[in-house]
Amino acid sequence: MNSQFKKQPEFRQQQSVQSFYEPALRVLNEVYEIKRANLKRRGYNQDNAAVTKEELSQKMAYRFKITIWLAHEIITSLIKADKVKTFGGYVQPKIDEAPE
Repeated sequence: MNSQFKKQPEFRQQQSVQSFYEPALRVLNEVYEIKRANLKRRGYNQDNAAVTKEELSQKMAYRFKITIWLAHEIITSLIKADKVKTFGGYVQPKIDEAPE
């Protein structure tokens, strides 16, 4: 019984991070679309659009009124949960190819 109480704070931390998944993905999609529009306007391939992890964490921290550390934790958790594509210091929203 005592071991359950030791794990509770970690569970709460994980739960609070996961509660930001949907809003974080919304912010990522917004910034990603801006990046795609910029590439289109300049005549480059839009598939190369990506958002830096730092830019995303700063936007999330400002919009959600959270710390930069927590924003980085959310991004890391999104990557581990395979919700976004990542390469180097960049992330892209994962496009589900499920048939409708």
